[in-house]
Amino acid sequence: MGRAFQNRKESMAKTAAAKTKVYSKYGREIYVCAKSGGTDPSGNLALRGLIDKAKKDQVPTHVIEKALDKASGAGGEDFAAARYEGFGPGNCMVIVDCLTDNPNRTFGDVRLCFTKTKCKIGTQGSVSHMFDHCAILAFAGEDEEATLEALLGADVDVTDIEVEDGKVTVFTPNTEYFKAKQALIDAFGEIDFDVDEIQFLPQTTTPVEGEDLEIFEKFLDMLNDLDDVQNVYHNAEV
Repeated sequence: MGRAFQNRKESMAKTAAAKTKVYSKYGREIYVCAKSGGTDPSGNLALRGLIDKAKKDQVPTHVIEKALDKASGAGGEDFAAARYEGFGPGNCMVIVDCLTDNPNRTFGDVRLCFTKTKCKIGTQGSVSHMFDHCAILAFAGEDEEATLEALLGADVDVTDIEVEDGKVTVFTPNTEYFKAKQALIDAFGEIDFDVDEIQFLPQTTTPVEGEDLEIFEKFLDMLNDLDDVQNVYHNAEV
């Protein structure tokens, strides 16, 4: 399970412009989360986790506060989640998660990224069945048995636990995210999680090399440049 886990932040936040793009994506996600579940992090666990993640990615406080203030007001933008799937360079599988206030525009923009790099956008479910939708929690530690005991004691459905280089990594179904995180905090106290997120993890990988690798990097850059794109998951092995 863990071998397929890739932290895909390396392509972002390399320049000031890229950082602004990251801040914008977080701002939009925090706004949507607060708008739907309330602006109080203590009563909105999803929002609390998102704010923690934003701070860890060095998103300025004023960006977070602006999104919360915007969500607490009347009216505002109406964003909806949109997911697109398809096949990228070298026939790798790709999932693109978006937040959009104009689905037609977003679909056109995402489709253009596929067509301009000679890739193929598919229908819903065309590749997602080859990914596991997982919650991933990683923290400093070495006691796999105590971790498993804490999770099972809280009735958490555990997919896998790995202990490597002084770090425990827990994998659970995405629906178990909040329960798993709370169980770990209850058992070990406040934890500084190295990884705290929900991802699509590929069940298999596809090697991408040569000319396909160059096109793949261009493809990812094009997707990440779109304001509506929040996350891109793939099974490319580069």
